[in-house]
Amino acid sequence: EVVADLRSASFIVSTVEKKEVKRQPPPPFTTSKLQQEASRWLHFSAKKTMSTAQRLYEGIELGAEGPVGLITYMRTDSVRIAAEAINDVREYIRKNYDPTFLPPKARVFKVSEDAQDAHEAIRPSSLAYPPQAIKSFLTPDQFRLYQLIWNRFLACQMNPALLDQTTVDIAAVNFLFRVQGSVMKFPGFTIVYTEGKEENGDENGFGRLIPEVREGEVLKLLELKPEQKFTQPPPRFSEASLVRELEENGIGRPSTYATILTTIQEREYVLLEKGKFIPTDLGILVTDLLVNNFPRVLDVAFTAGLETELDRIEEG
Repeated sequence: EVVADLRSASFIVSTVEKKEVKRQPPPPFTTSKLQQEASRWLHFSAKKTMSTAQRLYEGIELGAEGPVGLITYMRTDSVRIAAEAINDVREYIRKNYDPTFLPPKARVFKVSEDAQDAHEAIRPSSLAYPPQAIKSFLTPDQFRLYQLIWNRFLACQMNPALLDQTTVDIAAVNFLFRVQGSVMKFPGFTIVYTEGKEENGDENGFGRLIPEVREGEVLKLLELKPEQKFTQPPPRFSEASLVRELEENGIGRPSTYATILTTIQEREYVLLEKGKFIPTDLGILVTDLLVNNFPRVLDVAFTAGLETELDRIEEG
């Protein structure tokens, strides 16, 4: 009945609302964020990300200069940046980009309360080595990972992106349709870096760009798709989403994420198919046995709770 009514209806733009929104740049990399983004952008496993980062950290032979450590320590849960590094990156942006991309003062990111904050964020150790300038000395994997770290570090000290978030309401007989989208006004940090999205990671519908329309404009119906939507079960974990889940639940530490992911695969508790983890019969059996026999230790909150207890001992 609804479809029949709509086939003959005229579609008129009833309201157009625009609201300027700012998209702030993401903080520099921690271990878990580096593993997640390398998985999304470069399709690296957590293990490959860490071994490649290890080589960049230990040092790469740069011709006559000899070995140079290109990044800071890659096992960290902090977004802290050294003051001299902030001065260097601001100077680099000032020299290489339009003045509109540099904020009036440096951006400082808040370190989470759970972080041990022993090392600063993962960043290039010196801005004297842009990725393109040293590409010939790096393997393709090293270059791509170094470029990812470099771009994210530059982006974190740039101005936010400005978008016109637009909501258009369309009236047809006694029904109302709504479309949301955005128009980019100023790209800001997105000229060097945008975060990767999970397959199901819809940016609240604001990722789409929509054409300019005016109130009262009559639209032409191209197609009518009557679809019934069902609530989908949560998707299976990818390496990126599993690392995020581990971090959010306080399971493991920056140094152990890659090991955890490798171990569950090597022991064949899970299989990785099309980038998704699928538990095996062995994995399900082992989990059931462990959870039934050691409920306290196998509780999701166990590790985080133990860290808190240790912190309390440290605080006396």
